[in-house]
Amino acid sequence: KTEESGTEIAPAPPPPPPVADSDSEAPYDVVDEMPVFKGGDTGIIEYVKANIKYPEPAMANGIQGKVVVRFVVGKDGSVSKVEILKGVHPELDIEAIRVVKSLPSFEKPGIKDGKEVAVWYVIPIQFALK
Repeated sequence: KTEESGTEIAPAPPPPPPVADSDSEAPYDVVDEMPVFKGGDTGIIEYVKANIKYPEPAMANGIQGKVVVRFVVGKDGSVSKVEILKGVHPELDIEAIRVVKSLPSFEKPGIKDGKEVAVWYVIPIQFALK
């Protein structure tokens, strides 16, 4: 094996092509028409109520409050990029994320300038002990 004094540096690769075509735009915050869930806002509330499971340790420790979750409703109505905007406690936050990720697709996506677009959607989930 021979050592060479000069190190060869490969030229930098060309930059990747821009991906800002109309199919991969960032989700909108404001649109002309918000996405529509089956049964509207009441439908989302009913779905969350029916599918949420109050975490036992949180219940045992009297932890309650409102978790605010935001997520993207895609052009196809699918739910993705679920995140907590305002959390209460890790166990409640995790359960809120779980139930939102399980939402069925929205019936209609958001509409901006007559086109179907991805939209940020925010819902509060109240954990209350009776």
